[in-house]
Amino acid sequence: MSVKVRSSMIGRLQSALGSALRSRVAGDDAQQRASVIWDTPGERWFTPQDPVWRVHADASMFPGGVAALLLQMLHPMAMAGVAGHSGYKGDPWGRLQRTSTYLAATTFGTVEHALATIGHVRGIHERVRGKDAFGRPYRASDPHLLTWVHVAEAVSFLDGFQAFSGSPLTEEEADRYVAQAGVSARHLGVPAPPSTVHELREALAAYRPELEATEAAREAARFLLAEPPLPLASRPGYWAIAAGGVALLPPWARSELGLPTSPVLSRAVLSPLGRASTSTVRWAMAGVGRAQQKAAA
Repeated sequence: MSVKVRSSMIGRLQSALGSALRSRVAGDDAQQRASVIWDTPGERWFTPQDPVWRVHADASMFPGGVAALLLQMLHPMAMAGVAGHSGYKGDPWGRLQRTSTYLAATTFGTVEHALATIGHVRGIHERVRGKDAFGRPYRASDPHLLTWVHVAEAVSFLDGFQAFSGSPLTEEEADRYVAQAGVSARHLGVPAPPSTVHELREALAAYRPELEATEAAREAARFLLAEPPLPLASRPGYWAIAAGGVALLPPWARSELGLPTSPVLSRAVLSPLGRASTSTVRWAMAGVGRAQQKAAA
């Protein structure tokens, strides 16, 4: 087999894998959504040089997203909202696609598009309310609950980038990431999002007394980690990404969810799997980018 033929086959594989990943994460209309987000002219909050742009555009968001979901589950009120209103079992990919669209619009889109997307989500939050596993009333628009969701995401996305991107942020850049991630959070209803890594860690620690793995949280974790809605052939790759997500969790969070807490396991197995799977995702998504450039040429 000639080098040219082999290169062509690898390119087609890369493009096919990248397209499949994008379809899962962003939906079958991903290209149309991307066109609106990336090609619409107008003022934007951030540039490609900004830390939040770099973090949210990186493949480390895959394990970071798994970690964020697992961490968010530990707040009984947040978990009750997910279990009662998100339809995560019946439409897990739809929920993922809505989340990825929100992050893309508020990070890469125009200010007008970002604010419209935030307004849409705020409207949904106003309708999401009920009682948690302990009978306590909750509402998704509660600023305290919104702050928890934001903190869990920012911690997980930042830690994922630092662990798996291969080009971690400096301390100054990490602080800027936290501050920039708070821009959309403030518009969403978070009254005082953390503006430095130190504040972010302090906020996470302040929520510890409220966190507990309910039966609904453990069930959701099993669904996310052990029984993903994927064909059997696709599960090993997904499990490698999920392993990276578990490695990002603090030991106390893993313990609450009944997940392995061994630091040796994290260093020897989970983190290497996370790095390898993130590199594979990054390679695959680069193929989608090249295919789009050729199509536009």
